Amino acid sequence: MSGIEPSALFLGADVGTSGVRVCALTETGAPFAQEEATLPAGYRSGSGHEQDPESWWEALVAAISKLAAALPEVPVRGLALDSTSGTLLLADARGAPLGPALMYDDRRSRGEAERIARNAPADSGAHGASSSLAKLLYRAGRGETAQAAHALHAADWLTGCLLGRYGVSDENNALKLGYDPVRRTWPDWVHGLVDSGLLPEVVPPGARVGELSADAARRLGLPGGIPVMAGTTDSVAGFLATGAGGPGEAVTSLGSTLALKVVGEHPVFAPEYGVYSHRLGERWLPGGASNSGGAVLRRFFSDAELTELTPYLHPERPTGLDYLPLPGPGERFPDNDPDLEPRLEPRPAERAELLQGLLEGIAAIEARGYRRLAELGAPNPDSVRTVGGGARNPAWTRIRGDLLGVPMLGAGDAEAACGTARLAAGRLE
Repeated sequence: MSGIEPSALFLGADVGTSGVRVCALTETGAPFAQEEATLPAGYRSGSGHEQDPESWWEALVAAISKLAAALPEVPVRGLALDSTSGTLLLADARGAPLGPALMYDDRRSRGEAERIARNAPADSGAHGASSSLAKLLYRAGRGETAQAAHALHAADWLTGCLLGRYGVSDENNALKLGYDPVRRTWPDWVHGLVDSGLLPEVVPPGARVGELSADAARRLGLPGGIPVMAGTTDSVAGFLATGAGGPGEAVTSLGSTLALKVVGEHPVFAPEYGVYSHRLGERWLPGGASNSGGAVLRRFFSDAELTELTPYLHPERPTGLDYLPLPGPGERFPDNDPDLEPRLEPRPAERAELLQGLLEGIAAIEARGYRRLAELGAPNPDSVRTVGGGARNPAWTRIRGDLLGVPMLGAGDAEAACGTARLAAGRLE
């Protein structure tokens, strides 16, 4: 808890795959307090990855209620949240989930992705087996949409839980469902593929969509009537947390997955490489998200081990292990290849060397990602800020900086939840 005495607060929540983090900012944008809650692991089988949406809500309630209990008696003037891009669920008219959510990296929808490719323009964000539109077609093809009233991303559904009504999305999450952020509309080809009644209304991130319902306020320990703002994706929230905003300023999110964003004046779309652009006001954030990241590290190391081994890393002496650290077959960016196999051999005897090799492999994917964006017309990064848990590892930062060859700047804040709080406060610069 900060020693600042605020006159008002803005709240943001980041709902990831392993936990929920919440952040309170003062009216000046200064971090005031943070809390978190863990999430149970999802279910993986082959190319499938599912999670129970109700577990998101329970973890969100746990995190915000802990935060709310410690807040001073000042007005809360805004609340927004983010979650993983491309995660989709079906809900009935009351908002009740109809089965598990298909997660951001669920890749069962290959046939549906081919159908999208035959109908969608090349610059659509809906290409690929992990897109939310492919997931919607997958579930529709199995008769699972018969009782559905809404097709919602994770952030959409959770925002609905706050409001007590459902059916609204934001321009960033809707991108992978086929929404056109340039023309700001659902294109005709999307209406030709899916039941238009399932598609959410789309508004800009940070737009006011209603007020916190009395029931949600009671569960969260907050006053009713707090303004609720449209959310965003986890990577855009991470970008906002840093305070980056000028052309060429880049942000890497080192969470469960690796996501890159660089500020540009024009959108860049190249689905064959997993490249898309999020709109944020009149700016564009070309970027992509790899399946690599912290989730791979946690297969080998606990958080305590990561902390214990970090002092034994030697960034000045590369291991030469040349790993491709993916959690399983398939990659989205900088190579969009559903069959790409991980490369995690050989395994050195020393645990610190194994850790360094994995960090080097993730850093190599990051460097290739920024090169790919520049090849496609995005600005070359002139600096990189970092958010997510990996931002706290100084050895990893040096490994990355040596590969990227640009200044590694400090972020305004390293937590995506604080970026979403900035969104709730209307601080998009």
